[in-house]
Amino acid sequence: MAGQGTDAGKRRTGSGYAPLRPAPSLRSSQAARSERSPGPPPTPQERAARGKAARTAVPRSAHGEFEPSPDRPDPLEIIESQSASRLADLVPIRYGRMLESPFRFYRGAAAIMAADLATTPRSGLTAQLCGDAHLLNFRLLASPERHLMFDINDFDETLPGPWEWDLKRLAASLVIAGRENGFSDAERSTVVLTAARRYREQMRLYAGMRNIDVWYASLDMDEIQAVVAEQLDKPHRKRLSRALDKARSHDTLQAFGKLTEDVDGEVRIAPDPPLIVPLTDLLPDVQRHQLEHAIRELIERYSHSLRADHRHLLEQYRVADVARKVVGVGSVGTRCWVVLLLGKDDEDPLLLQAKEADTSVLAPYAGASRYTNQGQRVVTGQRMMQAASDIFLGWERAIGIDGRKRDFYIRQLRDWKGIAEPQTMEPYAMSRFAELCGATLARAHARSGDRIAIAGYLGRGDAFDRAMVRFAESYADQNERDHRALVDAVHAGRLSAEAA
Repeated sequence: MAGQGTDAGKRRTGSGYAPLRPAPSLRSSQAARSERSPGPPPTPQERAARGKAARTAVPRSAHGEFEPSPDRPDPLEIIESQSASRLADLVPIRYGRMLESPFRFYRGAAAIMAADLATTPRSGLTAQLCGDAHLLNFRLLASPERHLMFDINDFDETLPGPWEWDLKRLAASLVIAGRENGFSDAERSTVVLTAARRYREQMRLYAGMRNIDVWYASLDMDEIQAVVAEQLDKPHRKRLSRALDKARSHDTLQAFGKLTEDVDGEVRIAPDPPLIVPLTDLLPDVQRHQLEHAIRELIERYSHSLRADHRHLLEQYRVADVARKVVGVGSVGTRCWVVLLLGKDDEDPLLLQAKEADTSVLAPYAGASRYTNQGQRVVTGQRMMQAASDIFLGWERAIGIDGRKRDFYIRQLRDWKGIAEPQTMEPYAMSRFAELCGATLARAHARSGDRIAIAGYLGRGDAFDRAMVRFAESYADQNERDHRALVDAVHAGRLSAEAA
């Protein structure tokens, strides 16, 4: 995104900078730089200088600004435009979940925040973004080597873009969660400062590392547990140990026992409407057979996006049942299928999730993806940012019974996953969690962005850290106003909400 650190080609809004036209993708920016500057790549000193020079155009303190643009779109219109392409019978569930609290609203409002972030100052430095880096999208995951890792989990909105956008979404989520827990201003400030400082310090650490060492870097929870045990009191050590044990128990066999039942001697996915609805309960016979056939073909074809050895493993399983699943908050209404596969016998299950992938909410502001298949966009971004990804992670395009082509990405439904419970965290626990999130996001960005330039921009001082506190508090205020607008719209009958 060359030139985004200056005022050239921009219009000034009430809160920062907005591009007059969509920004180019990271790939096209890199290609353009290469065409302009043939010869040896810039030295580490030149890359660091580039980052420091960006401070002149966009001071680090400027990132604390947030003032709604005078022409800010109606947030409810943004939500409704997303709902237009979703399953109509599930849309009220999405609104019902977003209605519950400002934090639940925030989880479903990535598209709203993307439009707001596009008006804020940016350094001109880019990385592969998560696109929805709120605190609940950082969690415990299993590596293929069966190590418990801490990493980013959700990549539905991933796209190259300004690295600041991910950090701002994380910071605002910490403030919103802290407000719901009754944290004081000082306590929320400490939490955000901890996340931003750890991001900055880790990025500076990665700036001095070899490229391949950055790629191998990860947050192994066994190692983290051993290091932090001495820093925690006994109750916190026990709580951490229970969380790790719980994550390890959330595997395929646990999900298999919870989600399936015996029907006339055959294993089937158990209904739990409207959250889980087997195809047999969802559609008439003819349409059900058509959709079941389409999903079986989807699983067969998607295997070609896997490594050869992983494809060989998948081929040893057969599809036994399919059900529609309601997921998350922001994704409610998108097409998501749970696919039960069985291996050598009925006690050898594999549960896959095939989830519809649409255009990233960042695309209007960061540029279109280089990939025409949105499932491939998601998978490539995930592999770029995660230290280790699911061996069954892949993508494919499918034709629905309505004749429309849709993109999907596929992964295991559950594999040693552990999710944070922010509502139970006191300020100290949330600060420690925020520290892990900041370190993880820095590692993810360092793999794809110019870590040396970003570190040069951030510097040694805490100017950027303090700016994140100001931004997060201001955006939490805006999020509360947007949540109130949803509440009012439901009460007025403009939108229909359903609890589920």
